[in-house]
Amino acid sequence: MFDNSIAYLFVTVNQELLKQIVDEISVLLIGRVFGKIFQLSRNSLAIDFRPFEGRYLFINVEPSNVPRLYLIERRLKDLEKQSIQLHPFLLLMRKQLSNATLKTISKDENDRIVRFGFDTQDEIGNRIERILVAQLTGKASNLFLLNENNFVIDSMRETMGEGQQVGEKYSPPQAQNLIQKSIPVKQDSHQTLSNALDAYYSKLEEEKAFNQKANSIRTSFVQEIKRREKTLAKLRRDLESHGDAEQHKRTGDLILANLSTAKREGKKVLLIDYFADNAPQIEIEIDENLTLQESATKRFKRYAKAKRAVQETTRMVAEIEIEIAPLKEKLNRLEKIIEAKDSSGLVAFEDKKASKQPLTKKKDKKEFTGVRHFRSSDGFEILVGKQSKDNDYLTFRIANSNDLWLHAADYPGSHVVVRNPNRKEIPQRTILESAELAAYHSQAKKETKAAVHYTEKKFVTKPKGAAAGLVRLSSFRTIIVEPKLVAQRKE
Repeated sequence: MFDNSIAYLFVTVNQELLKQIVDEISVLLIGRVFGKIFQLSRNSLAIDFRPFEGRYLFINVEPSNVPRLYLIERRLKDLEKQSIQLHPFLLLMRKQLSNATLKTISKDENDRIVRFGFDTQDEIGNRIERILVAQLTGKASNLFLLNENNFVIDSMRETMGEGQQVGEKYSPPQAQNLIQKSIPVKQDSHQTLSNALDAYYSKLEEEKAFNQKANSIRTSFVQEIKRREKTLAKLRRDLESHGDAEQHKRTGDLILANLSTAKREGKKVLLIDYFADNAPQIEIEIDENLTLQESATKRFKRYAKAKRAVQETTRMVAEIEIEIAPLKEKLNRLEKIIEAKDSSGLVAFEDKKASKQPLTKKKDKKEFTGVRHFRSSDGFEILVGKQSKDNDYLTFRIANSNDLWLHAADYPGSHVVVRNPNRKEIPQRTILESAELAAYHSQAKKETKAAVHYTEKKFVTKPKGAAAGLVRLSSFRTIIVEPKLVAQRKE
């Protein structure tokens, strides 16, 4: 405790502050037994000293995050939830110090090094000493385990320098002239020094977590907006490249209107422009290998193609503009939450964002109508494609890799898929019924017997540029069946 009602602590790992922390924790920890270790981050941990329920010694030796130690108050389940897998050094430390009694805590004079002396036993019951060294010295910060003669058994971080390596007699690193960062921390008369420091650094961690989460959400929105804006710019360039579709139609009409009067010289044709005032004579270029009639037809095709492209592109532009508006509105709301540092608002915003469906919805496979539905005697769903394009959609969009795929051998026909969502072994009876369906829905329908290939869908591929319904099988088996309807129709 401090006499003044509110003291301002300057948070640096300096001599005076560290000495006060050591004095405080010595009174509370000496004589207690080393218990469980919780690794909270790559270079920080909490140690349980029994019996001392609810309070733990926190040690951080991360050079970039103010190396420090003090007592913290936590619920056991919160520590367990935060913990990560123990570092090999901490596993060794747990083995060496298990049930060891803490005898001494001391701070090196004129250095930021704290030593914890333990009394324990070796494997055959002999009394031995172990020393845990918290070296809170900037870039050289580390945690060492020493034997009774001060030789290094192991260390948490790899460090260089004499007396810092495993097997060497421990000696502190060379003193560093550090610029110490002073941060005022309020401490009232009812707080311990550990409580004040814990509150300060807990707040820093909360702010860091808030900023990381906020930046992650902000980045996702910015990327979504940029992606759509990039697509929008490309579509607008496409609109410009299509030119004036009506001009193609007008030129085609003029060519037809001038079939008997046009004067042609190679690629150039002189026409009378009946659409303009005073009907002036104009010159256009055409393919010299085409007749005027063919040139007019070509212009009309270009008109139709350009008109369709403009309509489709205009529709897509409108859709993307509609998508961008709410994204920008949400981004503005997010920026206000971040500016206000509203943690609960950010959590609610993130939950609401996660619950939203994607802006671009994929077509639901259940909406596909190009298949006939059957059910085998064993209860397996069987899908039969109706047309060539339906076969492709069924095989490469609907079927999963472990579904069974069938097709009549050497005859055009439907692709047949037996759904197998649970990856069960498909009964032979279902294979037979599916093969009969494949034969029946093919040009082998009127044959007395027909061969049907079957395999898992993952062995079915589409050759590049192949016609609709044409596939390649990398592995398959063949069954001879009678083309007929045996499986129960579902529709």
